[in-house]
Amino acid sequence: MSGIDLARRLYEHEVRPRLGARPHAAALLGAGSEVLGFDDEVSTDHDFGPRVQIFLPPGAPVVAELGGDDRVEVTTAGRFFADRLGADPAAGFTLEDWLVAPTQTLATLIAGAVLHDPDGELARRRARLAWYPDDVWRYALAAGWLRVAQEEAFVARAGSTGDDLGSRVIAGRLVRELMRLAFLVERRWAPYPKWFGTAFARLRLAADIGPPLAEAVAAPDWRAREAALVTAASRIAAATNDLGLATPVDPAPRPYYTRDIRVLGADRFVVALTAAIGDPPVRALLERLGGRRGGPVPTLPGTIDQVTDSTDVLTDPVRCRAAAPLLGTG
Repeated sequence: MSGIDLARRLYEHEVRPRLGARPHAAALLGAGSEVLGFDDEVSTDHDFGPRVQIFLPPGAPVVAELGGDDRVEVTTAGRFFADRLGADPAAGFTLEDWLVAPTQTLATLIAGAVLHDPDGELARRRARLAWYPDDVWRYALAAGWLRVAQEEAFVARAGSTGDDLGSRVIAGRLVRELMRLAFLVERRWAPYPKWFGTAFARLRLAADIGPPLAEAVAAPDWRAREAALVTAASRIAAATNDLGLATPVDPAPRPYYTRDIRVLGADRFVVALTAAIGDPPVRALLERLGGRRGGPVPTLPGTIDQVTDSTDVLTDPVRCRAAAPLLGTG
């Protein structure tokens, strides 16, 4: 039985009868493979079993009937979301709130199962967290393409000097960045690393870009690696154009300066996406950050996930919010 089914059974057969007519909401949200729907037989060996969250109205008295049951977390909707994000989305989400919110956390707050929500307290918050506002989305996409632009020529450069291991490492980094861009294109929050590939395989784009990405990781030499990467990058670039968020950019690969290296030229997408941003707070952030080396390509630290992959940061909302100055918003 899946973790969500266990939660539903616990709530319906044990918890709800104890609550009687008390106003409440109930769900299984937050951390856990079962919340994402990825739990299996292996998941049962630790931190697994029936559990549920009960959300009471602010100021409601403690429910004595649930005391001592460690399967039941009793809280309020505002406190639950604020504990995981550092802010309650019901009060509105600022640019800084969005940039310091890890996608792996957002994924666990809009997945899971809502078992009872008569007043829509959970639904309102989950709807607000469904996806970025359009100009924050443009910013995150631009930052993702900038990460590709910064290293796309290095697979061939390292490989051509005989550094095959270095070329492979860079290729792996670029594969991850392109996969993350696919999540952004499809408006899906990327989960934490254990389920990153599993969730990617369920994206619409996976059928088209998964094979060349797999080829890039497995390629025996840098030439094959480069060819697979520019194929995948070109297809994700075309999908970025299809979003209609910016002036379309030619997604065809091209030479890197005069060298025998082929790249997408991902910085062109960075320029196009940021040029389309009109929201005053996001525009002000771009102006504060300035251009790279004074040129047209902006400086974009990006979101918290694009700045760090440290588990100890991404799973701690206090540390995430402390990183705001690194992102240019603090």
